[in-house]
Amino acid sequence: MSHRNIRNFCIIAHIDHGKSTLADRFLEVTNTVNKRDMKSQLLDTMDLEQERGITIKLQPVRMDWKFEGVDYILNLIDTPGHVDFSYEVSRSLAACEGAILVVDATQGIEAQTLANCYMAIDHNLEIIPVLNKIDLPSADVEKRAQEIENALGIPKEDIIAVSAKEGTNVEKVLKSVVEKLPAPVEASDDDELKALIFDSVYDPYKGVVIYVRLNSGSIKRGDKVHFLNTKKEIEVLEVGHFKPKYVPTDVLHSGEVGYIVTGLKSVRDARVGDTVWKQGNGKVEMENAEALDGYKKVRPFVFAGVFCTDNDDYNLLREALDKLQINDSALSFEPEQSGALGHGFRCGFLGLLHMEIVQERLEREYNLDLIVTAPSVSYIIAMNDGSEVTISSPSGLPDPVYIDAIKEPWVKVEILSPKEYVGAVMTLCTEKRGVSKDVQYLDENRVLNTFEMPLASIVVDFYDQLKSVSSGYASMNYEYLNFRAGDLVKLDILVADDKVDALALIVHRDQAFYVGRDITKKLKGIVPRQNFVIPIQAAIGGKIVARETISAFRKDVTAKLYGGDVTRKNKLLKKQKAGKKRMKQVGRVELPQEAFLAVLKRNDN
Repeated sequence: MSHRNIRNFCIIAHIDHGKSTLADRFLEVTNTVNKRDMKSQLLDTMDLEQERGITIKLQPVRMDWKFEGVDYILNLIDTPGHVDFSYEVSRSLAACEGAILVVDATQGIEAQTLANCYMAIDHNLEIIPVLNKIDLPSADVEKRAQEIENALGIPKEDIIAVSAKEGTNVEKVLKSVVEKLPAPVEASDDDELKALIFDSVYDPYKGVVIYVRLNSGSIKRGDKVHFLNTKKEIEVLEVGHFKPKYVPTDVLHSGEVGYIVTGLKSVRDARVGDTVWKQGNGKVEMENAEALDGYKKVRPFVFAGVFCTDNDDYNLLREALDKLQINDSALSFEPEQSGALGHGFRCGFLGLLHMEIVQERLEREYNLDLIVTAPSVSYIIAMNDGSEVTISSPSGLPDPVYIDAIKEPWVKVEILSPKEYVGAVMTLCTEKRGVSKDVQYLDENRVLNTFEMPLASIVVDFYDQLKSVSSGYASMNYEYLNFRAGDLVKLDILVADDKVDALALIVHRDQAFYVGRDITKKLKGIVPRQNFVIPIQAAIGGKIVARETISAFRKDVTAKLYGGDVTRKNKLLKKQKAGKKRMKQVGRVELPQEAFLAVLKRNDN
């Protein structure tokens, strides 16, 4: 088929604006999936995606559609909407010439809508704006269309109003895809093969399967191809399209999106962003071949310790993380030892939702009972000798004597809210050490606030607090800026005079007292009482900044005394006190799992 009849596009939107439902209608209209095989959110293949109603992994599909007597190939990539998975969106955009921007007609533009749209503009993609959910009584098409025009500069006459649920105007969107989106740049099948890997998965039967977009050349079964970055050579075992299941074909042509079965056993050998290359008629040697623009390596920003409640399951946890990492390149982990929790792993995630999804998959798919410590961020430690050390856990902090400065990651946070909540939003962000950078009115009612904030301030329960102060109306998006030095200190938590590594935090000195007070109070209500007094303390070095005391169980040892001299009573109480003191010296406190979760939901003042 001619290049002119191919369209490569993706669907981008804020979470829960209906893009997966719109993709379902596309599959029905183009007869890509039989009616009997059709189900809601068909492209969300994971159980978790179906249950939560969110997209976690990008999913490509090829649709054949006849329009005005001409056959077209429409390659669609369905993308996630949550900020934690924006790296999946950026990879999808690189494989396309256009994007359908879906906006909920009842809610209007949200923070992630803007972020995804700007990302598409940065990739020079043609954008087709769509207002979804017009079937709902609260939909306001005119108002939301005006909002899109004001915020994004897209004329409201170009916006297509649809109901993905009922199928209204879905064919109009496909027609717009054919008419407005450019075809891939034309190239000959005899040119050198250059294909961008935009995703790779491990299939238990096929091995590593890479998802590619061909920029030039062609590829078929039996071809010997190279990865330009890793210099690895493979023989192609199978090529094909997504419908949305794998459908083998004889050859993939320039401009198409498809998959290649590599026979490799590890996705690390077929890195996302690499270029698949094969020599063409030009006889360009591999040493002189130029790789396509790929992607930056995904960098985790949030770290947490993952431990098994039963230490005998340590090897099972290692195997589970290995298997999970095969299909989730953003997950990183390394062994960690904790005095309180035993052997486990320090895992890196893109955000709290990513952490939650990984934990749920480990527990559900691998039947593990886990303790996950409070999430923290990575820090760069500038040493006195001029060197720098990166740590992802407070326990890795060097002796303060050798530290010149501690640098923490800062992010740009965009918060979209109704104007009546601007004051509450600004107060919350200021309390979290945020610096206001811009306030922009999208219309008479909706305001976009831009802040620069430390990532550590938003990584625990900031989103919940934001929803609370805005009655659920605010939405947020954030992106990494840089590392900045701050007056940061390590806050140790001591239970019965023993430091608990898993509860240690790195906090700003001004907030150390408030954070320590909150944690010690919560632990007092969680740690079970013993037969001896348990002090719970928050300390910076040798300085105690907050303390709570759990009193001991006491037996009334004087109950048997009836009258007599008071010295007999004092003697028995003194004897009990000495026994409690000896017990405290040998007694050990077992911390329940709730103690480690207490740090998660704290209120920084």
